[in-house]
Formats: sequence, C-alpha cells, structure tokens
Amino acid sequence: MELSTGYLLFLGDTKDPLSVKTSRGIADWRPEKCVGQISMPGCEATVGLPEIDFKNAVDKGAKTFILGLANRGGVIAKEWIPYLKQALEHGMDIASGLHKRVADIPEIKQLADRLGRQIFDVRHPTVELSVGNGEKRNGKRILAVGTDCSVGKMYTTLALERVMKRMKLNVDFRATGQTGILIDGRGISVDAVIADFISGAVEALAPENEKNHWDVIEGQGSLFHPSFAGVSLGLLHGAQADALVLCHEIGRGHMRGLAHQKLPDMKQCINDNLAAARLTNSHVFLGGISVNSSALSIQESHIYCKKMAEKYNVPCVDPLRQGMKTVVEYILSKKA
Repeated sequence: MELSTGYLLFLGDTKDPLSVKTSRGIADWRPEKCVGQISMPGCEATVGLPEIDFKNAVDKGAKTFILGLANRGGVIAKEWIPYLKQALEHGMDIASGLHKRVADIPEIKQLADRLGRQIFDVRHPTVELSVGNGEKRNGKRILAVGTDCSVGKMYTTLALERVMKRMKLNVDFRATGQTGILIDGRGISVDAVIADFISGAVEALAPENEKNHWDVIEGQGSLFHPSFAGVSLGLLHGAQADALVLCHEIGRGHMRGLAHQKLPDMKQCINDNLAAARLTNSHVFLGGISVNSSALSIQESHIYCKKMAEKYNVPCVDPLRQGMKTVVEYILSKKA
C-alpha cells in the first residue's frame, strides 16, 4: 500500500471525540501529509486542522480522502456516500480503515473505476497468513496492552519508536490497526484477521530479526473487554514480547461502550497480561505504565505517575506530557 499525499481527513457528523481517533492520529503524527479536515453539519469533533471544502483541498494538494473515523462496528453511513462521490469527482483516491469495505459499495466502486481512482481498504489484509507456532525467534519486541480500548496504545508505541530512534536504536513501529497503518504506510489490521490466524499475523508482522533490533508493536483492545479480548490475546501470543507497556486512561468510569462493565483492577490487569504473554516468552516483564492524564492537571499527573511508579516499581508516564524516555531506559536496562 502506498497512499498519495496530502490527506483530506473526513470527520463525518460524529459527537464522540474518540470516534475520530484515526484522523487525530494522522494529524498528530503526520501533520505534514495533511491539508485539512472536512466535517458534516452537526459534527462536534475536530482534530485541529483547517476546515476546508473539496475544491480548496484539491487546490492545496489533497490527493487522498481518508475516512478518519472509528465507529462501533466499522460501518459506512449512507449519509457519507455523497462525500465519497465528491472526493472521487475532485480527483482524489479514497482510503478507509473501517470494517466495511468502501470497495463493496457498488456505486462508489463503479465511479472510482470510471474515473481511474483507487480505493484503499487498509483494514483488510491482502497477504496470505499462517497460524502462529510460537517458535522462539531472534530480535527484541515491545507490545502495548491496555486496561481498555482507546487508551493510547498507538500513541504509546509511536512515542516509544520516536525516542528509540533519537537514541539511534535499530527500531521499527509495527502497526496493527487502521490508524497506525495510515500513519506508517504498512502493517496488518489484526482485528480483521480470522481468529485462527491472529497470532500468525503478528509473527509475520514482527518476524525474526537481528539480535539488537527492536519491534514496537501497537496493541489492540484489552484482555478485559468482552467485545475485543480475543484480538488482544492473539497479539500477546504472536508478539512473543520481551516487554509489555500497560496503557490506561485516568478517570474512565467503565469499559468503552459497555456502561455495565467496570475497568479491571490495575494489578490484575498487569498480572493477567504477563501470564498470557508467557505462553510464548517466559521471560516477559512489565516495562512501564503509560497513562492518558488529560483529566488531571500537570501537577496532579506527576503525583499520580510517581505513586504508580512506586507501587509497581516501573516507570509511569504520560507520553504527551513527560515523554517515554524513562520507559525506554528501563526496558534497555532490563535487557542489557
């Protein structure tokens, strides 16, 4: 997959800021590729880019229209169809990370073919995958896990990669979700992989490598989320991780989308993730805790992180406020 830049990010008419995490991730990590955002009437979300129409977007270099939403079930609303058509008619390709394939909508596929435009349904693997085998492989790997969905696993792994590159380490970010793929230009969206092949997909995504090479693997879901625990478990087995970094959002009252489901106890979450990861790497350890502390003041965030670090004897940071350097240094010290 190779998307043409720049990007025009579509936010739809969403009321939920978490639903535009795909667009926000692209805007935050690859702002140089973005020309703006386009919203429908009633939209209450933004990713901080200029609101722009199709004509002006094309004039500013837009070449790919990105469905930058992550709604429950990954569906394409019928109200979005006119926007998809306009993008094609203005000479843009379409890229989507939703479960529903844009290419499966006959009127959109036919229009794209007639106009010579491309459709990238990045969530759907285009390579043949095998089942996992758990065989020991060289190289070093870090996997992000979470107390819940949408708690910062992608941000954490991208921040880890950035720090490790600045430290001149041999490292690659391995995308396992639609946003990560759109940011990095490669990867496998594991939640679209048939269950039997999830661990094998992760083995293929982060294969055997040089002894001092690091793969930083984006996590998905949570072992404690009834809807998505399966993909989280497959990642834990396939990653064969040396270190786990636990991600958590401070102040969240329940599992995302499930008001009846409480968040797990932090200690239980750490222990259960480590136990599952030991199936393929008996020496796995907790490398750090990464928190989204936006609900707290900066001072409160520092106090919280200090308490967590003392309680679990690992670095605890907010990657946006404090960076990930202490986590990287801790992991390197454990693997020395």
